[in-house]
Amino acid sequence: MALSKKPVTGMKDILPQEMRIRDYVIRVIEETYASFGFTHIETPCVEHIENLNCKAGGENEKLIFRIMKRGEKLRIDSESTEESLTDSGLRYDLTVPLVRFYSQNNAELPNPFKALQIGPVWRADRPQRGRYRQFYQCDIDILGEASNLAEIELITATTTTLGKLGFEDFKIRINDRRILKAMAAYAGFAEESYDDVFIMLDKMDKIGAEGVLEELIKAGYGEDKANKYLDLFMGATEGGTDGLKYVAEHIKDYLDEEVSTGLNEIIESVNAGKSCNFEIEFDPTLVRGMSYYTGPIFEVAMPQFGGSCGGGGRYDEMVGKFTGQNVPACGFSIGFERIVLLLLENGYQIPDEQEKYAFLIEKGIDSARLNEVMKEAAALRKQGKQVLVSRMNKNKKFQQEQLKEQGYTEFKNFYREELKH
Repeated sequence: MALSKKPVTGMKDILPQEMRIRDYVIRVIEETYASFGFTHIETPCVEHIENLNCKAGGENEKLIFRIMKRGEKLRIDSESTEESLTDSGLRYDLTVPLVRFYSQNNAELPNPFKALQIGPVWRADRPQRGRYRQFYQCDIDILGEASNLAEIELITATTTTLGKLGFEDFKIRINDRRILKAMAAYAGFAEESYDDVFIMLDKMDKIGAEGVLEELIKAGYGEDKANKYLDLFMGATEGGTDGLKYVAEHIKDYLDEEVSTGLNEIIESVNAGKSCNFEIEFDPTLVRGMSYYTGPIFEVAMPQFGGSCGGGGRYDEMVGKFTGQNVPACGFSIGFERIVLLLLENGYQIPDEQEKYAFLIEKGIDSARLNEVMKEAAALRKQGKQVLVSRMNKNKKFQQEQLKEQGYTEFKNFYREELKH
């Protein structure tokens, strides 16, 4: 059987030009988040299958790359289901591993704990633009902080990072799961139907209000309830309307006033502390798919991408699944792959990039000259420069063009007969 040169479907090779951008983005992320007090941690790529299936990952639990049991534990002939053949899987996000990490190590961690994780995750999803089966996630989380200071810090840190990467005029959409539930209760939906209703609501940006209304009626929820529900959204989004105030007034019998007050405080504080040009606004249609969210939820909307480039929210009950005791927790995942994609499509140039020298040596150069070349390269590296020493190709012009694409700006050619620049 012939070997395949192509990567597995949904995964990709990363060429040097893209890798330079990826490395730079990671540096900006790490430096910016560190300035907000987040500390870097790492968790294994492989998680216990019961952790991945703990009803915290939403639709992602259907996309797990499972790992078969090994050695004596593997009983292919006697096992009747796929689940019984596996005991672990590749992580589909960084939140479940973080919560396990915190549950195991919290006695050694500060309180509150501000964590930064960057690493690959895997989902058996349908590949499309900006979405792969293996991709990098970059998460910041604050555990142990019950107040909305956590949300304010997470949003401010993330928007500051995006600003440093040259993004502007993006939007932070913000809502609260408690507001979503109160709106559903106001319309008359039964509590056990909330998740199904939210799934339909989440399609608002794709199929519009009329489409959502049609789906609700088709699902048997009744025209009166569906209309009452959609009227609430329409009233909140009319031009000039203070959407949060409008919704809070209508659902006040179903929602504690502190919820809408707290959300408004987050919006005002983020606006007060922002360091780049973006908008943050209440969006009653924002759902976020993860069922573990318990409070404020938020998302980055990028006009250049036409969709979300990151999101997160509060998940106060997830640690309790591991320890039996709930811990306040909130996180924000930046859309690393989509951000890199946009930078590449826009021809992004890394600012103040380190000078990169290319020393090209003609074949047959004598040892004495080669030694001088190596000494010169070492001296430049000692000054913090990057120096590539390579043999000169026959097509020197094409070789230099390729090196320029990799960021090399200074070229020096060394020939057999005499040293030339």
